[in-house]
Amino acid sequence: MGGEVMSVSLPAVFMIFLILSLISVLFMLNPRIPLSFVRIHVGVISFPPIIALIGLFTNTGSISFGPFRYDSLSWLLAAFVLTIGLIVQRYSVRYLHGDHSYRSYFTLLAFTTIADALAWLSDDLRLLLVCWGGTLLGLTLLIRMNKKWQVARNAALLSGKMFALGWLLLLAAISWVTQLTGHWQLSFILTEKSLAHIDSWEKTCITLLLVGAVVIPAAQFPFQRWLLDSVVAPTPISAVMHAGIVNAGGILLTRFALLFDGEAAQLVLLILSSISVLIGTGIMLVQVDYKRQLVGSTIAQMGFMLIQCALGAYLAAIIHAVLHGLFKSTLFLQAGSAVQHQEPVEYASERPSFFWKFAGGLIGLAVGVSFWLSTPGEAYQWVSALILSWSVTLAWTQLVAFGYGRIGRVAGVIMLAGAGIVYSVIHSAFSKLLHETVHSGFQPSLPAVLILFIVLLSGSAIGFLMTRKRFSTTLAVIYLWLVRLSEPKLDLVENHPKYLSQLISRGGS
Repeated sequence: MGGEVMSVSLPAVFMIFLILSLISVLFMLNPRIPLSFVRIHVGVISFPPIIALIGLFTNTGSISFGPFRYDSLSWLLAAFVLTIGLIVQRYSVRYLHGDHSYRSYFTLLAFTTIADALAWLSDDLRLLLVCWGGTLLGLTLLIRMNKKWQVARNAALLSGKMFALGWLLLLAAISWVTQLTGHWQLSFILTEKSLAHIDSWEKTCITLLLVGAVVIPAAQFPFQRWLLDSVVAPTPISAVMHAGIVNAGGILLTRFALLFDGEAAQLVLLILSSISVLIGTGIMLVQVDYKRQLVGSTIAQMGFMLIQCALGAYLAAIIHAVLHGLFKSTLFLQAGSAVQHQEPVEYASERPSFFWKFAGGLIGLAVGVSFWLSTPGEAYQWVSALILSWSVTLAWTQLVAFGYGRIGRVAGVIMLAGAGIVYSVIHSAFSKLLHETVHSGFQPSLPAVLILFIVLLSGSAIGFLMTRKRFSTTLAVIYLWLVRLSEPKLDLVENHPKYLSQLISRGGS
């Protein structure tokens, strides 16, 4: 009896502190309130993620609380989003001090992260639409925070258009599925009885709409432009964007996992995500702007996450989303230290011997084959084995083969082994927490997996051949295409002649 009371009271306490967090930032909008109040605000918003973590580790089942549904997945997502928001707001206390939008920045950031958390707690799809729309609106306003800067306004305008299109596609998908099933509650829709009312062609159309609603905020090909242009936003906003909002695609598909078993939609998602992995990796390699390098990395990582969803590996997608979010937000918050202020260190120019390269290839192959033989013969495991083998080989090359001396190589081996152990522990912990709430999806057919293999292996082969022939015409063409793809458009270049003429005319008038 006491456990049941605790289970019901925890969501109530959680919602109370979310409301207090919103009231706290509304106080900040009052110019009579001193700016030192921001530290009290940071203290208030620290309670919801703590309560969400308590709910995650004490969760014993699914609990309905009004229009919300609390289970291990929703508690995890709420804790993750709100924790990122807390860290970024604490970081911004000094980072943005003196900015004319200081007060409104904290209000918008708190509103955006709370709306995002409530979207993944919602069992009522109407509330999910409202909260997700509020999240996208808040993010657009954050990008447009410096309203006097034409470049920021143009970036926000493009992002707003893309977000509106994605939200409308989600609205169409949800309206269609609720009209067929007669329910607005997601838990009622995702039952065999309700799904039986959806014909095969209708299911395919609905899942294709979901794919469209997912790839746009995830900045997947061909919708990556908005994320590239958003680098004009302050760095803390980029941290929140890349950590807790861009990865919403994997979360959304995981929530609709029982519905997202349409082979056509999975194939479309596989193709778009695979292309995005190659494009994002290319952008990361050719860009000299550090923030644009991080954007390219995010595009590629979100591609991998959606590939996991398309292959039915939703648990892996959630783990990927959370770990990538924590890692990428850290990189953005440390972006200011990317420029080294000391003299560069001259390293030895000797290249690793064939032995060390060959050893890395053998170890990577052995790890991939061992993983494949020790897991069920599902499509996703083939892809996992390939990615794991490639990752181990690359990590060995960077950490061990290029190590300087015996001590450097020993340290590289220790780091590689430690990373493997940490990942295994984290993966096991997530599996225990989420095994009852994350659905294991339908595996696509072999041709779909072969298409994924062909796209990824072809891109890897082309990249390898180009590195062997650095001065080839093909390399130059692809390099320049990637640079042009990732560079800002003319309306996002501050010193473009059009804007210079406007400034001169204003000064003359």
